[in-house]
Amino acid sequence: MEEVGIVIVGGGIAGLATSLALHRKGIKSVVLERAEKVRSEGAGIGTLTNGWRALDQLGVGDRLRLTSRLIHKARTMLIENGKKQEFVSTLVDEARCIKRNDLVEALADALPEGTIRFGSQIVSIEEDKTTSFPVVHLTNGNTIKAKVLIGCDGANSIVSEYLQLNPKKAFACRAVRGFTNYRNGHGFPQEVLRIKQGNILIGRLPLTDNLVFWFLVHMQDNNHNGKDQESIANLCLKWADDLSEDWREMVKICDVESLTLTHLRYRAPSEIMLGKFRRGTVTVAGDAMHVMGPFLAQGGSAALEDAVVLARCLARKVGPDHGDLLKDCSMKNIEEAIDEYVEERRMRLLGLSVQTYLTGRLLQTSSKVMRLMFIALLLLLFGRDQIRHSRYDCGRL
Repeated sequence: MEEVGIVIVGGGIAGLATSLALHRKGIKSVVLERAEKVRSEGAGIGTLTNGWRALDQLGVGDRLRLTSRLIHKARTMLIENGKKQEFVSTLVDEARCIKRNDLVEALADALPEGTIRFGSQIVSIEEDKTTSFPVVHLTNGNTIKAKVLIGCDGANSIVSEYLQLNPKKAFACRAVRGFTNYRNGHGFPQEVLRIKQGNILIGRLPLTDNLVFWFLVHMQDNNHNGKDQESIANLCLKWADDLSEDWREMVKICDVESLTLTHLRYRAPSEIMLGKFRRGTVTVAGDAMHVMGPFLAQGGSAALEDAVVLARCLARKVGPDHGDLLKDCSMKNIEEAIDEYVEERRMRLLGLSVQTYLTGRLLQTSSKVMRLMFIALLLLLFGRDQIRHSRYDCGRL
């Protein structure tokens, strides 16, 4: 049985960011990634000021700014019975859209060679009967005993199951994300634009003068799984059929290979508030901890914040002086560090979870009464400044 100090399950955004944050603090970790290379699926990630603060702490912000442009404004337009209602927010700080590929590659490139172990998929976790530390079993038959286990394995997390967290809940909608490249330039302003018309929510964010990231959500369609890229593209054309010509054209000429179809899920705010995110020296981060809808564009940024806070808390208790295997570090110290991380993140994540859920329900409902109720709740809980969440600062690493 191999012994490792810190094991991170999942080589996505949360896992790579957590490993990099630990590396910046002089602490070694191992990332177990089931794929054979850095995962490149996914399209764009809207990243607001709080996300850029975390990226700067990780040391990759400047690299990513080279391939993304500032977004100055966010507009949401509701179209119902031919009438338009528009809501506008000025983004005074830093907001950009990043290609997911660019982000994961920047994080992976900044890690020491050998940190990521590709082709490593876990099948089960158990507690060592002698030491009470976690033991991870892989599909290849290998077994790893870790002092710290961090689950960054997404919405279908095996680690969150080990923590006995409740299953995620599902919004009654599916979303497609993709890119469209306009060879002669798109001519769109540097803004986030979302339009809700009937059961369709569609939005776009320019990355460059030619490239646009877009998303298309059907609020009631739960029946399509998208067997291949072509079927997802055809589904998008069907959903966009009643939209204006410029939106239909954007979907029609998209990069079909960039399309991803997902069933939107979320962790209930009640579990964010009451859930036990530590069992022994095991915890979670990113979507494994707080998967949320895309309605605030905070899922990726929240994962980056997790990484900074978790590494900071661990470094206080299990710094580099303990060596790669953390041999002289007690379970009590590790548990205290994880508890500090969970305590610091809980209220921040609760706010994001509640606001995301209410915003999603507001966009989803066709009832004027329910819409007014959700608006009233959002104003009551979060005030008139509905983008205050974007100015959060997770602090120095």
